[in-house]
Amino acid sequence: MIFSRRIQQSDYNVGVFKHRYKVLVSLVGLLWVFGGCFSTTADESFLIRGDEAIVRGDLPAALAEYRMAVQRGGSEDPSALVRVAHTHALMGNIDEAGDSYQQAVKFDSDLIDQAVSDLVQLAREAMNRSDLFGLASAMEIAKMFRPGITVDGMALPLARHYFNSGEYATALSYYQSAISGGRKDTIPEVIFEAASAYDEVGDCRRALLHYEQYRGMIASWRRGEVDWRIGNCSILLARELRSINADEEALVYLERAVAIGEPRSLQSLAHFEIGEILFDLNRCEAAMQAFLEVSRADQTGTSPLVSRALWRYDELRFLGSLGGVGDRGC
Repeated sequence: MIFSRRIQQSDYNVGVFKHRYKVLVSLVGLLWVFGGCFSTTADESFLIRGDEAIVRGDLPAALAEYRMAVQRGGSEDPSALVRVAHTHALMGNIDEAGDSYQQAVKFDSDLIDQAVSDLVQLAREAMNRSDLFGLASAMEIAKMFRPGITVDGMALPLARHYFNSGEYATALSYYQSAISGGRKDTIPEVIFEAASAYDEVGDCRRALLHYEQYRGMIASWRRGEVDWRIGNCSILLARELRSINADEEALVYLERAVAIGEPRSLQSLAHFEIGEILFDLNRCEAAMQAFLEVSRADQTGTSPLVSRALWRYDELRFLGSLGGVGDRGC
């Protein structure tokens, strides 16, 4: 009833009231953890004054009192340490809360639940104010206490944070969570971002799966960028496969790059590689046609690759007219 009377006062700041109410609720949870007991190590007077300051909503004063309790013999007392940690959490001090909880759980592992709860709450608050760095920091510390923890709604912001920071491998695990639990209207964009992350770490095989999925979900007039990425990744993967003699699989990816027509600057290379594979597979006529396509696809008109392709074409035509057999096939 006291709070009700205060709200009616015209000079009372509603925001302050809400903040103090939140602090009181948090304090109730904190005292419940300890069953209302005080430490036998830390100075109880500091703890009492700190708890009173919490009730008043004076977090800086509470933190000062709790710190004094720790200094006066509570450095190994979880009841004092957890009060410091929880007050830091209420003040939005992510790193300080994490450090204090790390000290507290050394002496009482049951405090892990409290630590994770506070850090997840800090993560939510950071996400709500679009503080992606704070969100990531809070969740990284939470994972130190409970590895593998996931929280609904945080996967995509975390994925984007790590992607923009260049930490693509870390971003991928969050993109996977976002894709599996995302809303239908956001999935296309998320799939493209995940594909880009796979692309960045050099995993073109998985990147292509996501690029192709994304391509099938958007209008044709929007496919310019994804087509370029599909073609580029297909050629890169094909060349990797050729290095381990997986020519037939490489051919599939090269033909996809040619079918999609991107990147235009690499189309002549794609045709040349196709010709080489077909030659090795004894598909002479198809190989000759592929070599002819090199000059048609070349944008410079002076590429050494064009000369090589024409030489290979003439070689195959000459061998064919003689009924000869090349060293590698045909």
